[in-house]
Amino acid sequence: MYLDYFELKDEPFRLTPDPRFLHLSGPHRAALTVLLEGILYRKGLVMITGAIGTGKTTLVHTALQMLTDHAKQSLPVRSALLFNPTLTRDEFLEMMLEEFEVQCTSTSKPRRLMALHQMLLGTQREGGTAVLFIDEAHLLSPELLEEIRLLGNADTHQEKLLQIVLSGQPELVTMMNRRELSALQQRIAARANLRPLSLPEVRAYVTERLQFAGLKGPSPFAEPALESVLRHSSGVPRLINLICDACLSLGFKTQRKTIRFDMVEEVAGLLGLVEAEPLVEKKAIPVPVNNGSAVPRSIVDMLIETMKHNRAVTMEQSE
Repeated sequence: MYLDYFELKDEPFRLTPDPRFLHLSGPHRAALTVLLEGILYRKGLVMITGAIGTGKTTLVHTALQMLTDHAKQSLPVRSALLFNPTLTRDEFLEMMLEEFEVQCTSTSKPRRLMALHQMLLGTQREGGTAVLFIDEAHLLSPELLEEIRLLGNADTHQEKLLQIVLSGQPELVTMMNRRELSALQQRIAARANLRPLSLPEVRAYVTERLQFAGLKGPSPFAEPALESVLRHSSGVPRLINLICDACLSLGFKTQRKTIRFDMVEEVAGLLGLVEAEPLVEKKAIPVPVNNGSAVPRSIVDMLIETMKHNRAVTMEQSE
């Protein structure tokens, strides 16, 4: 509706977890690094948490895409994604085999586990690894969490055969603190938490998504408008997307190229966000300054830099 008016090629603020639009703000880059390191260095169990709408699912899809691209170039990576964990133990195992594309005609649990173990061993012999992503992990039942703990026991003397990523809302942390889950909690090798964005991060987030969508000129969002976006969204990316998309639609309907403060206020009222509490801007964590000495680059650093390079090339080719 508003694409031609704002000279865009794609919708910049759609709510789908498209890896192309992942903004590597401080918390998101840190979480992506933790996630990839946990998988590639075969740490076993990794946990990513964050409030509703902070970008956990997009982060998981981005990691999955990066690992798939990495597997095409070097080491094989077998992956499975479970996005609805409200299952029984048998359904959980069945869905996992389906996602890993493990052929097993038997309905016997021992035989299914044997087929899964053979796949894990085969992938390890090829120099690769297998990773199980579980989204909405805070919905897991205690029985499934115990099943995950037992699956995590699959390893050789040197490394874990199955890497498991639990991604969920903050309730997941509360669940893990239960005494009966202490054995599973002790197996969590790495954690990361996604927080809401600060004003500088919101500014960069909005601008970057517009550029990925094809914008060539300056952002249509005035600074007071971005401050209002932050106030009504509390820095949550999903709400930022809702507000900004509605503002662009309003700009098109009213034929205004610049999104101003009053337009954001109007949109926030229509979306029922007018009572959102203002967010105190978080100070950015200072980044250590390189003194000129060479800094070792890990495989995760190279994967992230490759992703950023590919994005830049794609943007250049579209010009």
